[in-house]
Amino acid sequence: MKKQLTLLGLCLCGFISFGVAQDTLKLDLRAAEKMFLEKNYQLIAQHYETEQARAEVITAKLFDNPEIGYESLLYNPETKKFFQNRMPNGQFTAEISWLLKLAGKRNKNIQLAGTGVQLQEYAYFDLMRTLRFDLRTAFYKGHYAQESAKVYRQQLNALEQLLVSSEQQLKMGNIALKDILRIKSQVYALRSEYLSLSNEIAGLESELKTLTGINTVIPIAFILPNDLSVNTKIEIPPYQELLETARTQRADLKAANATISYAEKNLQLQKAMAVPDIELSLTYDQQANYPIHYSGLGIKMPLPLFNRNQGEIKKAKIAIDAGRNALKQQQMTVEQEVFKSYSAAQRTEQLYEGMDQQFGVDFTKLIGEVTRNFSSRNISLLEFLDFYDSYRENMLQLNNLKYERMNAKEEINYVTGSTIFK
Repeated sequence: MKKQLTLLGLCLCGFISFGVAQDTLKLDLRAAEKMFLEKNYQLIAQHYETEQARAEVITAKLFDNPEIGYESLLYNPETKKFFQNRMPNGQFTAEISWLLKLAGKRNKNIQLAGTGVQLQEYAYFDLMRTLRFDLRTAFYKGHYAQESAKVYRQQLNALEQLLVSSEQQLKMGNIALKDILRIKSQVYALRSEYLSLSNEIAGLESELKTLTGINTVIPIAFILPNDLSVNTKIEIPPYQELLETARTQRADLKAANATISYAEKNLQLQKAMAVPDIELSLTYDQQANYPIHYSGLGIKMPLPLFNRNQGEIKKAKIAIDAGRNALKQQQMTVEQEVFKSYSAAQRTEQLYEGMDQQFGVDFTKLIGEVTRNFSSRNISLLEFLDFYDSYRENMLQLNNLKYERMNAKEEINYVTGSTIFK
């Protein structure tokens, strides 16, 4: 029994290393971000939306095409001939016309389309901000979840070895059945928790693959870059500085301002649409008019007696008021988000700074001592398993705190629309 337990102690103290499979993709955060920018389908789709908006500017710059008309005599009952269009018995009429838009409608359309491009660009950058936050959050969570999974695998491996050796000792009558049941209960509980954690990791992998375009069947190992060490102290800028950064950098705020500008330009256009356009025409008639070979210059315009575009003008005015209201709401939302993230980052950093940085290392050394004491029967199985539970819970909490700390930085980057923390 002592030899079996001593072997177990060596396994526990040595912390069995579990390498990733050869076909596992060791994904660095920088590489993930590069793949995200190149292969994310949502970003690509939004880019197409921007290009379509730029095409609208091209359309707005185009002038209306002139129109040409031609009318020929179909059937002459006197000569009993079709399509006579020459003198003296033929007849045809030709006309060319061109619509001239007044009140600067073309320029106002160009300005409106240009603002539409800005809106799509802001939508692209805001989508990038959101998806980049999702990417980095999933990456950090996945990394620390995999670190926690290592703890489970180490404990499961050791306890399963203990269970095998204990069952052998039970047959020899050297150990009580209740101890076997206690070990089995611990193993089953760990397997259940490990399964839940594995499912969570699989979900995070799936999210990251969707964001980066990685093949579905390839397993991922989340590798934290060396320059993103959690031991580096985080200097959190003052709240007002973060708020000013958000006000100048947030794409959704810029979009809210651009929406008002779009509505204002649309109001100008709708007022211009109330001004009638003029259609100029030049006509030639061979001999159905006076005199023969008649040529005439025509001008035509509608009279704005009833329809002066009143409905569209009112809608444009309402859109301006709605846009201003939406801007105020968005500004308030930004202030709340920045303050919440700033406060959370401060609390997380204070908690981390108050923790002994050697805590994880010391706890690892301590479990080795506990294992040796258990091997020497200086402590009972119940005490040994209770300490095992404490070790696992503390390591999981430590990994979670490290994740919360990294996530707090990403929250600040997200709410300010910047990269204050690289």
